[in-house]
Amino acid sequence: MYVKANSPHALSAGKSVIGFNVINGKEVEGDLSLIQAKSAVDHRDLVGMFPDSGEKDVARAAKAAADAFRGWSSTPLQTREAVLQGTAEVLAARRDIFARIITREVGLTPREAAAEIQQTLEVCAFFLGEANADQAQAYPSGAIIRRRPAGVCGILATGTSPLLAPARKIIPALLAGSTVVWKPSDNAPTTAYLFLRAMMEAGLPPGVVNTVNGRGRAGCGKHFLAGLDKGHFQAFSFAGSLDLGRTVGEMCGRNLILPSLDLAGKGAMLVMPDADLQQAAADAIEAAFGQAGQRLIGLANLLVHEACAPAFKQILMDRVSRLDVGNPMTDPDVAYGPMINARAATAFREHWEKGLAAGAALLSGGDQWTEANRTSHVKGHIGHGVYMQPCVWEGVTPDMGLFRNHVSGPALSLSTVQTFDEAMAFAEAACGPTLSLYTQDHALIARFQRENRADIATINATAVDSAALHPFAGHGTASGCRSALDGFIRWQASNAPGNDAPDAAATLAPAATIHTDWDSL
Repeated sequence: MYVKANSPHALSAGKSVIGFNVINGKEVEGDLSLIQAKSAVDHRDLVGMFPDSGEKDVARAAKAAADAFRGWSSTPLQTREAVLQGTAEVLAARRDIFARIITREVGLTPREAAAEIQQTLEVCAFFLGEANADQAQAYPSGAIIRRRPAGVCGILATGTSPLLAPARKIIPALLAGSTVVWKPSDNAPTTAYLFLRAMMEAGLPPGVVNTVNGRGRAGCGKHFLAGLDKGHFQAFSFAGSLDLGRTVGEMCGRNLILPSLDLAGKGAMLVMPDADLQQAAADAIEAAFGQAGQRLIGLANLLVHEACAPAFKQILMDRVSRLDVGNPMTDPDVAYGPMINARAATAFREHWEKGLAAGAALLSGGDQWTEANRTSHVKGHIGHGVYMQPCVWEGVTPDMGLFRNHVSGPALSLSTVQTFDEAMAFAEAACGPTLSLYTQDHALIARFQRENRADIATINATAVDSAALHPFAGHGTASGCRSALDGFIRWQASNAPGNDAPDAAATLAPAATIHTDWDSL
């Protein structure tokens, strides 16, 4: 790892990291050119520079993971646990450095970045506690059913959750005894690189986790996915968009690989007349606008009973009008910061036109904040990032694309319903992964718990992916809970007791001594 001075316009943000792919424990350059990780907050800030990898880099990483698999899979569980515990200790000790890099790189507020790190630590602690469960089960027939590692796991995860999303996959994979090839998001390669260095500092043996950096579908991502058809991977885990998730699912299916897919989606909130309207409005704003509406799982549709709709709308819009937005580096208390990149901003702009064409009314937003149109609620310098106004739509119905389609950005849709039954029908039409009900009526709560079909369902609280240990929007095996380990293991039946002693012939090479100059970042 190297660091260099930032551009003259971004010296105060911090230094730029010159990073590498990590293959078989060594930092290596890619076959192609370099990619620049520019800050979402201020595009003049060069957070890092990394290889743009090609087909040969992916093949090298997969071979390194395959070569390391025999040794890692036969390594005692206690040794694997010690590496992950050590990683958590490095992360906890350097949380301020990680939080600042996350804010610079993807635009999370310091509060959101700190939560990202804390939730990653919680995930690590959770899986460390679960790894020993059900190692083997005895059946009445006399068979012994035991867990065996799957093999080499390919991992792709969104940059909007640059630490937590990949950690929810890498940690259980390693504890299961599988090895990993990870393509970090090209929006967050610096965070990924530092996380892997933390693992290496904790004693991760060479080849157990390998990274190939690069662009998405048009670059390294294309070659990475092609590894499924080439037999590079025996398991695959993805967190990101629904469209790419479909592609991953199809490729895994034809190769008879059960994927773990955490797909982006936004849920609904039902607000009944007896609800605490102030609390419901505050929770709705946090769930819809937090992380600039770019969470994997958030809130899109507010289904409000007609008896309380006028009062709720007034409370909601009053809170939205007082929302502080802006530069999270200089103004850490803003509600949210920038879009992660220009591509995401373009897609968000397009949804305005579609919503208006469908007949919805835009109560708030519909433009990008600039130096020309900013108000007192826009904080800090925003001229070199993409900062979107909070959008609130009214008159949204289930037949509109605005209601059904995932929108990545700070947007919230208001729909009025006449009954609880209509609200539940609307919620089912939304096909969202999460659903929350705000009411004090115990009979409605009981019905809600029986009838809802959401991945995460909550009462008088929002259901967002900040619940790091909950499965959500999962297809195949679900991340964030005990069953996540199933994505990285295979069950084996045997009529004889197992021998869990390490295979001496498969001993891994010792981990290289690595030191990261964290204070230079």
